[in-house]
Amino acid sequence: MRVISQRYPDIRIEGENYLPQPIYRHIASFLSVFKLVLIGLIIVGKDPFAFFGMQAPSIWQWGQENKVYACMMVFFLSNMIENQCMSTDVPVWSKLESGHLPSMQQLVQILDNEMKLNVHMDSIPHHRS
Repeated sequence: MRVISQRYPDIRIEGENYLPQPIYRHIASFLSVFKLVLIGLIIVGKDPFAFFGMQAPSIWQWGQENKVYACMMVFFLSNMIENQCMSTDVPVWSKLESGHLPSMQQLVQILDNEMKLNVHMDSIPHHRS
């Protein structure tokens, strides 16, 4: 790591999660609560559409007939969307794809490329519409 700190004296390496944009965090939080409410309504058998004076759609009726499967679908689909909202991963190196950890030379090359990309992106004028 000394090579990296000598080559990039301003770079700080910290081991923590990078938070996604606030809108995505709010969407994920809403989905988490909505998922639990929806699963609760499916299990209890309460028709939320009747509360609004609407006829229940056929998918709701199917969910009432297949409660376990409907709850599992709601759980897994909402988790998939929540995880996508909270994901901030930008792959830099994949040990699985390459079969090995990066060498110091490869790591320096990756950082060089990222730094050039960031400098290029910072130099592009941003227009607001």
